[in-house]
Amino acid sequence: MAGTIPPRSKIDKKYKWNSESVFPNDEAWEKEVDKIIADIPTVKNFQSRLGESAATLLEAFKAYENLVSRTYIASMYAGFASSVDTTDQKAAGMRAKSGGMFGQVASAVSFIQPELLELGKAKLDEFFQQEEKLGIYKFNIENLFRKQAHVRSAEVEEIIGMASEPFGGFYNSTSMLTNADFKFKSIKDSKGNLLDVVQGNFDTQLMNHADRKVRKAAYITYMDKYVEHKNTLASNLAHNIQVNVFNMRVRKHESTLAASLFDLNIETDVFHNLINTFKKNLPVWHRYFDIRRRALGLKKFSYYDMWAPIEKKKVKIPYDKAVDLICEGLAPLGKEYVDTVRRACTTDRWVDVYPNQGKGHGAFSSGAYGTHPFIMMSYTDEMVSMSTLAHELGHSMHTYFTNKNQPFINTDYSLFVAEVASNFNQALLRGHLLNTVKDKNFQVALILEAVGSNMFRYFFQMPTLARFELETHQRAERGEPLTADSMVDLMADLFAEGFGPNFDMDRERVGMTWATFPHLFADYYVYAYATGISGAHALAGRILRKEPNAVEDYLGFLKAGNSDYSLNVLKHAGVDLTTPKPVEETFAVMESYIDRLEELLG
Repeated sequence: MAGTIPPRSKIDKKYKWNSESVFPNDEAWEKEVDKIIADIPTVKNFQSRLGESAATLLEAFKAYENLVSRTYIASMYAGFASSVDTTDQKAAGMRAKSGGMFGQVASAVSFIQPELLELGKAKLDEFFQQEEKLGIYKFNIENLFRKQAHVRSAEVEEIIGMASEPFGGFYNSTSMLTNADFKFKSIKDSKGNLLDVVQGNFDTQLMNHADRKVRKAAYITYMDKYVEHKNTLASNLAHNIQVNVFNMRVRKHESTLAASLFDLNIETDVFHNLINTFKKNLPVWHRYFDIRRRALGLKKFSYYDMWAPIEKKKVKIPYDKAVDLICEGLAPLGKEYVDTVRRACTTDRWVDVYPNQGKGHGAFSSGAYGTHPFIMMSYTDEMVSMSTLAHELGHSMHTYFTNKNQPFINTDYSLFVAEVASNFNQALLRGHLLNTVKDKNFQVALILEAVGSNMFRYFFQMPTLARFELETHQRAERGEPLTADSMVDLMADLFAEGFGPNFDMDRERVGMTWATFPHLFADYYVYAYATGISGAHALAGRILRKEPNAVEDYLGFLKAGNSDYSLNVLKHAGVDLTTPKPVEETFAVMESYIDRLEELLG
């Protein structure tokens, strides 16, 4: 691929997301946003009336679903339009307008939970007996009463809803700074060719470059931009953490960790089990890092050597070929699954495929009830791009099956289970390819992607960031200041422990790694990547071993959505994340990959 990233206008339409399937044009979106705001009274008019009758309650729920589902669609459209081109000022304005709309709707519907609690469970149980159509709301209402001690009065809940927009500003300003305003210096390769450095090609192309000079130059110019703005970035994250502390105290929880996990009915032991098992298995990572160091012929390796190719020849996988391989690997899941994936990647245009100037960092899947999901990524014909596509398709198929099989109220599945579906696709694809593609070079590349990219991100970086997140939140809870330098020092210390003795520690740049992960703005999310990859390998292992009912159990998990607590949904599928076993099982899979890599490299 050429070093120059094309402008958005030069990307072929067939590789862009199918925005017109959501709204025919931006003007139609504008009209819908105005209509949503105008329709707020359709829900607000039920305030103080939910206890009138079972029929009134059902009517109120239907009005809520209509308003909120439309709000999600409009928000998704604006957010996606802005993400594929962060320099598009019109899209940025749409995103801002969407945020205002979302805040108004959140405030308007905030009376529902306190009013339901005030009615009491006995009264609501009567309504359930009188109106069977209320049955789909039963789990959510029972869950609400579980949370009762942490739900405040209608007035306080309304204020919390109104605060959602300004509280979200720290993430938005960081996103605009790093994705739209950051302009990185171009670099030169060993032959003097000029290469652009942008968010869309840093992880996916430059850090995988065979030329160490390119990797080092790209890493320095990229991270130095973050270091240059470290005080602003640290201030934004610190204030976001303060929002979490504020919400913890308003809702009367013991800690931010307990507050975050309480919503999903997850004990803090699940978090601590992960961290403790991760720390115990750090020698497995040290072994991999040492193999990589020796294969590259280095005395010490640097952060930018983590993705350097070790295979003798670069494995190229064009987008269309990747779609074929993914469909082959996912074949055990059945015809509907595979056919939907193929259409998603081709004719239905779920995927915004290639990098362009101004495209946001990373990759994600975004869907709303009433539309099919969409994927943003920057495909570069590399093994890691194929894996990323498989990962995001896991999210999208989770959304697809959930929306197809659940009512709106049960479709908002948790972040905790989301990363199971995405990593599952990668694990199943990898198992298929390791058994069917005999080319040694391909196998090396596949294992490097598995351990050095996917697992490194989700099973090394994310648990390390989770340790960072826990410590920064605990400092904020104690009233200790969170400065740029204290964050840099904490991150550098954690990575020094994780990388082991043969790591060339560049403290300031490595210590700024937290700033490159917008995930930290989603309270206690990063740990779910590691529990997710653990659950994924446990479930994929059942299918690869051809255990009875393994496929049916997994598809049942995808269809369950938010109809039960996350841990229960996973237990029904065959994995128990309240124990360290799935984490240990995933480290065992990783060790088997490392064994094979060592053998292949001789």
